[in-house]
Formats: sequence, C-alpha cells, structure tokens
Amino acid sequence: MKAAILHELGTPLTIEAVPDPVAGPGEVVVEIAAAPVFSYTNEVFDGTRTHHLTLPMTPGCGAIGRVRETGPDATRLAPGAWVFCDPTVRARDDAIAPDIMLQGWIAPTDGARRLQQWMRAGSFAEQMRVPMECVFPLGDIAPSDASRWCAAMVMLVPYGGWLASGLQPGETALVNAATGNFGSAAVAVALAMGAGTVLATGRNEPALADLVRRFGTRVRPVRLSGDAAADTACMQAVAAGPIDRVLDILPPLPDAAPVRAAAMSVRPNGSVVLMGGLGVDVALPYRWLMRNNITIRGQWMYPRDAIPRFIALLRSGLLSLDHVDVAEFPLAGINQAIAHAAANAGAFRLTVLRP
Repeated sequence: MKAAILHELGTPLTIEAVPDPVAGPGEVVVEIAAAPVFSYTNEVFDGTRTHHLTLPMTPGCGAIGRVRETGPDATRLAPGAWVFCDPTVRARDDAIAPDIMLQGWIAPTDGARRLQQWMRAGSFAEQMRVPMECVFPLGDIAPSDASRWCAAMVMLVPYGGWLASGLQPGETALVNAATGNFGSAAVAVALAMGAGTVLATGRNEPALADLVRRFGTRVRPVRLSGDAAADTACMQAVAAGPIDRVLDILPPLPDAAPVRAAAMSVRPNGSVVLMGGLGVDVALPYRWLMRNNITIRGQWMYPRDAIPRFIALLRSGLLSLDHVDVAEFPLAGINQAIAHAAANAGAFRLTVLRP
C-alpha cells in the first residue's frame, strides 16, 4: 500500500510504498476512505507545536473507512463495514489512569510514547491498523459522504466537553471562543444537545454574525474587548439570565484574560470546562469558587462511550453535517492539503485527504 511519511520535522511528507498492515488480536485493519487534515497540521509538522512524534512515521489523526480485516477476537465487526476510527488510544494496563495518545498525532507522556511504538501509524495512508476498541460502526453511508463524516473528529471534542460540563436541555451555555473550527463546532453541538441559549464569544464580528445566520436567535454573540471584567459583565448582560455552563476552547494564546472573563461569568453551582490550548496559567478567586460551588475541570478529548452516542446524535438529524464545507485532496496531494488547511482555517471548514 501507499502511505505519507514524515521523516523529519520541517520537511515535506513523501508518498512511499510500505507493507500492508496485518490485524492481530484486539486490532482491526481499515481501508481509509477519508482522513481530516486539521488547520494547524503545518504547525505540528514544522515543530511549532510539540507533539512528540516518533519519526519516521505516517501521521494523521482519525479516519472514516471500511473494515478490511479484524483480529481473531472480533465478535461484531465484519469486513466491509463503514466505521469511525477514533485516534484516542488508551493503555490497557491501567483502568483508573491510563496513558493516552492520539494515534498518528500526539504522545504527550513517556507512557504515551511507549504506546506510540505499538500503534504508531496514522491515517494518511491507504490502510491503517487500529485498536479494536477505537473502531465504531457507522451503519451504511454513501462513499461520497465519507469526507463530511470526518467533521465528527472536530465535533466530538466539544461534545466531550459538554458532557463533562453536565449540560442539560434548556440551559444557557457559553462557548469561549466560538469563531474557530472547534469553537463553531461547540456551538452546533450545544444546540443539538438542547441548550436553550448559546453565547458565542470572539473578536471576529463577521464570524459571530455568521453563527447567528446559520443557527438563529438561540445563538447570542459576544464580542470580546480584552478587558476581563468588562467582558464578564458583557457576557452576563447578553445572557439576560444565569449562565449554566462554560466551555473554553481557545487556541494556544499567551493571554489568560479571555478565559478568566468566561469563567467568572458562570452562575453559582455552574461548571466551567477547559479544553483549549492556553499557554499560561489562569488565576481565579479562591473564595468566589468556594462560596459559589463552582466546578472547574479539564477535559481532554471525550470518553469512549461518548462516540456511539455522538454517532446516534448525527444519525437522528439533531446534529447536521450540512454546514461543513469540505475540500478534498488525494493522498499524493498531502502537502498541498496541509497548506490548504492552514490557509483556509475557520468555522465549518474542513480539509480532507481521500487516500
């Protein structure tokens, strides 16, 4: 088969012939129909974002494909089935605090790097070997829809955040910030989960207005000024009532003011979930947290059982992929796809590799 290989950070990927993967016990080989190319992929491959890749390797984070082969312990997966390949690989020898990596993408700890030695190759290839527990049936889909289904890789992240927050139907949720790829997905997912109102924060006024155009008046835009106290007051004023849940999904920034502003807007007994890439610490008042019973928690990715629930959300029609604008590239165009993704970042834009 053919695969894209990254030999060294800062160099283009090359397309090479490599041996076909073979499924062992607890493993599945999937023929890749579509794989997402994230807008910050260039920053991973040039070393701007430290992802601890064990080079050389085939990168790529998640995929939509069809089962080619299963290990001998598979009881339900069968060749030909359409599947979602979750990149979140958890070590099997610690149920309480397993080491976690994203296959083909990031291994942030020593234990995760040991995992990466086992399940190293990602989805920028014609086929991929995947842990069986990371393969989820989709049901029948049209081959032409595989690219759009790659949006699930983005939408699942805020879905995990909203689950961690305890979001309930009818509540008011705040997405900080809502104008990027993950933030806009967080707005769509919150609405699909039944949020009565979603506050969408950001500095890009046209992008905020576009969210209202897409989803209607349940979305209320809040333009950030950079003054934490003023922004908190603005969020609360726009909400016109208690803000129940806050999901922070900001990109790597050197400024904690937007996070503090959003966190301080939440009501007593509310929750704040941190999923972004902030590069500095956030100071929050101890007594305010204690007296108001505020829950602050971090959430990386999503629990495994969230994936079939999320697929059901899409299948039900409550969450639509119709908003997603997809640009497709063949495997041979991987470097062009990476450049395109970086140049076309933004809400509901997705670059996809079609091996």
